Amino acid sequence: MAAFAGNGYLLQPGDVLTVSVWKETDLTGDLLVRPDGGITEPLAGEIEAAGHTVDEVRAAIEQRLRKYISSPAVTVNVKQTLGNQIFVIGKVNKPGQYLINRPVDVVQALSLAGGMTPFASVADILILRRHGEQQTEIPFRYNDVERGRHLQQNIVLQSGDTVVVP
Repeated sequence: MAAFAGNGYLLQPGDVLTVSVWKETDLTGDLLVRPDGGITEPLAGEIEAAGHTVDEVRAAIEQRLRKYISSPAVTVNVKQTLGNQIFVIGKVNKPGQYLINRPVDVVQALSLAGGMTPFASVADILILRRHGEQQTEIPFRYNDVERGRHLQQNIVLQSGDTVVVP
């Protein structure tokens, strides 16, 4: 799932949220989006957060709290976007894991990784993307993009994508 959708940022496992309920200090605090994508808010219980916007999570918390509090005023903010990571490995100058807090395409990811080494096979770059248990490979030919051709292959990366530079 893309970390950035047309209607806003989509939460990912590893993100940290600050939830506050007006006049309810016991219901205010930081929550980690667990690896299973859920959060646990006192009284509201388990809420699916991963893949949802902050507004959707806020609305879900408000709806559940209405059983206990009349007209709850809930605020949800993203404190840290630790769940949105991409990986760049292989023949780049700075391989590793990169936290992203905005849309990043393949060329930008290669730039974050300090560019490619002289021995990189720029015509054989792959983007590895997982959809549940399935992994897909998306080819990327740097020379084409560098020459202004086939620019559609310079896709926006999704959280969890791995750019492999052989």
